[in-house]
Amino acid sequence: MSNSHTAPGGGRRRARYGRYTGGPDPLAPPVDVSGALDAIAEDVMAGYSPERALREYLRRGGAGREGYDDLARRVSEKRRELLQKHNLGGTLRDVKKLLDDAVLEERKQLARDVTMDDDDRALREMQMANLPVSTAAAVQELSDYDWQSTDAREKFDHIRDLLGREVLDQRFAGMKQALEGATDEDRAAIREMLADLNALLDKHRRGEDTQQDFAEFMARHGDHFPGNPGSVEELIDAMARRSAAAQRMLNSMSEEQRRELMELSAQAFGSPELMDQLGALDENLRSIRPDLDWSGAEDFSGDEGLGLGDGTGAVQDIAELDALAEQLSQSYGGAHSSDIDLEALTRQLGEEASVSAQILADIERTMRESGLLRKEADGSLRLSPRAMRRLGKALLDDAAQKLGARSGARDSRLAGASGEQTGASRPWEFGDTQPWDVTRTVTNALQRTAGEGPSAPGRVRIEVGDVEVVETEARTQSAVALLVDTSYSMATQGRWVPMKRTALALHHLVSTRFRGDELALITFGRLAVTMDIDELTALPPVHEQGTNLHHGLLLAEQFFARHPGMDPTLLIVTDGEPTAHLEAHGETWFDWPTHPETLRRTVTQLDRVTRRGTRTTFFRLGDDPGLERFLNQLADRAGGRVTAPDLDDLGAAVVGEYLRFRDSGYGEVDWG
Repeated sequence: MSNSHTAPGGGRRRARYGRYTGGPDPLAPPVDVSGALDAIAEDVMAGYSPERALREYLRRGGAGREGYDDLARRVSEKRRELLQKHNLGGTLRDVKKLLDDAVLEERKQLARDVTMDDDDRALREMQMANLPVSTAAAVQELSDYDWQSTDAREKFDHIRDLLGREVLDQRFAGMKQALEGATDEDRAAIREMLADLNALLDKHRRGEDTQQDFAEFMARHGDHFPGNPGSVEELIDAMARRSAAAQRMLNSMSEEQRRELMELSAQAFGSPELMDQLGALDENLRSIRPDLDWSGAEDFSGDEGLGLGDGTGAVQDIAELDALAEQLSQSYGGAHSSDIDLEALTRQLGEEASVSAQILADIERTMRESGLLRKEADGSLRLSPRAMRRLGKALLDDAAQKLGARSGARDSRLAGASGEQTGASRPWEFGDTQPWDVTRTVTNALQRTAGEGPSAPGRVRIEVGDVEVVETEARTQSAVALLVDTSYSMATQGRWVPMKRTALALHHLVSTRFRGDELALITFGRLAVTMDIDELTALPPVHEQGTNLHHGLLLAEQFFARHPGMDPTLLIVTDGEPTAHLEAHGETWFDWPTHPETLRRTVTQLDRVTRRGTRTTFFRLGDDPGLERFLNQLADRAGGRVTAPDLDDLGAAVVGEYLRFRDSGYGEVDWG
């Protein structure tokens, strides 16, 4: 793409446009990490560390997007396909065919040449009939033969030409095609290049080479290096990798194949000097880069024969695929998405695979740099407060939709609308009925338009994003204790993550819409613990039996005692009857099935909590008839009730119950 501009001198100059190569595309849309954040948070709530959760997301990918495991599987499939499709006998096969054709043409010529001496004919026919079985030995025996057939001579000469191009193609990719039909001058230029290259490498090994030496070499022989290396180190790296692959290809052949090829290669171009130069080149490269794999081998087992050059290329492809497999595994210390060679991935799997890997790398970078993941002092990652807010909002929105579906309208109680103004404002959201905060709204509009130039006097242009509404708070305040069961069965029955999602949704609602309320998150397994939302979110599944509701109720009573002026609300999520209680000396007593003493202490503690006028709801998970009877009895005793939501509806059920109790504190609620 191009465009024309007027140059300073009045003429026209043309500007050319191409792919932006100065780093990340500044015009590219921002990466959407909402799906990644949801998936990572889900794994964190299931017990993974944030670092591991991020790694797992990158491995499996998102909805409709390949992950590293998918790309690694494709890499493995291509490697297997290369080995199962090809063998390394292509050059030997081609040489043997040329030799057979040459011998056949010579025999035809001998049979129809009536002017030839009979003894000479018989001798030549005998030589043709008794050639060695070894192709290399037969070629060597015929190297000085005086061919009578012009076609036979051309085919035999082509053997040497083919061998020369193949052995060069082993070290210099593309030489086989570039030297097809080469003249003696072309071959002389190759020998000269090899001599100069070895001289340069010799100086480099001794540490005596200069950039000028490299520049002079490239000026003379740069046409043979289409990769256009910028330094002798780049030149050596490319050539050494190719040479090591050539050696691994030879290692992959049978002993007989290697012997045949070594003998044949000595006759390449009919020039022993060429092979001497190539041998010196291999020695130089191997001594400079001993770190490369010079001793490996591969098991080619297919039907499609590869020549020396193509076989070396296939081994290089396998090495590149192996490197990609390691990069995609991300299993080594300090692994990062930026380690993945996108150019190599494009070569091996195509542009689409490279795009998938780039998107995953962008997601990892954005997650680390956007503040959604926070690095702790010990180097570990945690979900940041910003990530927790985003996650809590998403979970609350989901609960609101389910509550709205039940009532047929948006649940306006989620906005914290009914009550006194808090003095704060917040951005307007669809469905809000609160009055505008005019001062903040106009200020936002003025700040947004300040850089756009003067507007008409007395006019302010307001957009939806400028609008802020007055935040209100209910007249009554609640102290809410959410008790969540963290016993072993919660993890084994798939209830662990829904329980955490519920806690997050309720926490977000209280902390953003009902800031005057107090919320305690209390877990009860073998012991009960009051946790903040970060601790609860990161809590791994507990593989310890025990449902100590007694201890949880003790902590709830202490929480309510600290907030005597608030309406107490008790919400209990559980999937089992109590099987543990706290002894007077602070130790846990456990027994299964429920022991009468555990039952007595639990009921007594519930009576103490509900004596405050606490509004109580039990959320029963599962269909255990014994648990159903037990919770119904507790609810009757506490003047509360029991609900049995599906796991998908647990968050909406708990949020809805909290709102129902708040409604009862100040009368009718506007449902919109």
